[in-house]
Amino acid sequence: MDVVRERGFTLLELLVVFAILALVMAVAPIAYDRMHSAAQYREVVRGMVGGMRAARQQAVLSGRDALFSVDLRQRLYGLQGAAENAIPETVSVRATVAAGEVQDDRFVIRFLPSGGASGGSVDVARPSGDGVRLRVDWFSGRIEQEALQP
Repeated sequence: MDVVRERGFTLLELLVVFAILALVMAVAPIAYDRMHSAAQYREVVRGMVGGMRAARQQAVLSGRDALFSVDLRQRLYGLQGAAENAIPETVSVRATVAAGEVQDDRFVIRFLPSGGASGGSVDVARPSGDGVRLRVDWFSGRIEQEALQP
């Protein structure tokens, strides 16, 4: 006598699959938020470094001062005369510049035709407190990155 086996899933197997799906759906938004804020942080750091380097190059090539500014009130940054970039709420920014280069809440780093700069630094941090300091050397105009300690 042949035994005919039914094909399909048991109730226990279906419950296990639904439990796994529920767990994945609960974790996915948290992972997405972390990934999104990390991408915003990296975008701001790349944008600021690129803007500072563009300002230095523009100053050297044009023979005129070029300004890179960070507006803490409106949460904008960029090369003067170009489109400014927004700073997302998940990213905190602090700036330190020469005393004569502060206008309201706009901090300016001036790049000179000689290749030098007014000097200063911009701290870009994640919500956890870790981040990077973008330091502009006054003598050479060189932009360096160093890790911030939370």
